[in-house]
Amino acid sequence: MPHIDFIQDLLDLKDQNIIISENCYSEEKIKGIIHKIINAKLIYNPIACYKCGHIKDDHIVKHGFKTSHIKTLSTAGFHTILRLDKQRYRCRHCNSTFTLKTSLVNDGCFISNNTKLSIALDAKKKVSEKDLALNHNVSHSTVSRIIDNAYEAYKVNKNYLPTNLCFDEFKSVKSTSGAMSFLFVNADSGEIIDIVEDRKLEHLKRYFLSFSKSARRAVRNIVIDMYSPYMTLIKSLFPNAKIVIDKFHLVQLFSRALNKTRIRIMNQSDKHYNKFKKFWKLILKDRNKLDTVRLQYNRTFRKQMREIDIVDFLMEQNTEFKASYTLYQDILTAIKLKNISLLESILSSENLLVSSYMITSLKTVKKYKKYIINMFQCQYTNGVIEGINNKIKVIKRIAFGYRSYVHFRNRILITQGILKIKAA
Repeated sequence: MPHIDFIQDLLDLKDQNIIISENCYSEEKIKGIIHKIINAKLIYNPIACYKCGHIKDDHIVKHGFKTSHIKTLSTAGFHTILRLDKQRYRCRHCNSTFTLKTSLVNDGCFISNNTKLSIALDAKKKVSEKDLALNHNVSHSTVSRIIDNAYEAYKVNKNYLPTNLCFDEFKSVKSTSGAMSFLFVNADSGEIIDIVEDRKLEHLKRYFLSFSKSARRAVRNIVIDMYSPYMTLIKSLFPNAKIVIDKFHLVQLFSRALNKTRIRIMNQSDKHYNKFKKFWKLILKDRNKLDTVRLQYNRTFRKQMREIDIVDFLMEQNTEFKASYTLYQDILTAIKLKNISLLESILSSENLLVSSYMITSLKTVKKYKKYIINMFQCQYTNGVIEGINNKIKVIKRIAFGYRSYVHFRNRILITQGILKIKAA
């Protein structure tokens, strides 16, 4: 019948031995949810007994049916169950019974292989596993098991490393020591190379020593933040690699120092407390991007002002703040223009009027000056790895956290397209 063929195509039933019944469709409420029920039979002549292997003859006879309720892909947004009557046989040779098998579902399982494949593919999306379970009418533990088993194990080539790398860490599961895991990627392609459970120096040394010497010697640039154990690691295991400080972290170092300066001055000023508090974004903004044309009424000042007028007013309220703000803007300019001479002039000047927070930041820059100059001389940043870290945070947040590091790692690699689905 044509409508039976349509149902087979709709449910993607490839097994020709599954016969859709005439009165095949019904609806039932299961656990308060309406399900679409499709009735079918699995009938064919087995070649031999499944138990003893005896070739089919008069010793193998039909022995009724066994009904299986198989969860298949949803239809029109409704959960769908295939009520499959499987033909049973009795072997007189070994006096045992067996039920026919089908490619639709694994032996002893009641979730169709198509459903499992759909769950594995949907795991690549930024969606919680609980929602995946609800959408596919399975349990949360089933989704977790499919994610861990449906993909090939990821094996890192220990004889190769890209020429340019990015190192960073991210907030991992609680069971991880220090709750931070290590991530490194190819700086050119943005592809994850591997995730290491612990970011501590001794752990990372053991991990990278598993790579061949030729692979480690091939690395030329490694972009990092100002985490000193990474520098120690690179110096000891990557003899030909330059350490490159990420420019975002350099900007962040001075922006935080300026913000702390603003807060301290704000707390000391009763008259202009609200002004320092409200316009913190303008203070941290690149001065070249401040609006110097448009006048707009400002309720705090009770008059029309431009963005640059607001910042200039705040600068004039405190000498220390003005000096710190000027230094911050000079740093931004040096980074933007990759002007090494400007950076060196900033570091060589006394900067007596700036805040103690800014002085601490300058000392840090002087300490890592060599690596910061490397940043000026190449185009690599940690932007690509920061984007991956942001995605990891989203995955973790929508799941309300993970307990297992291995499962969390698998989900990250799946969403990044690193793991491949196992061949059927």
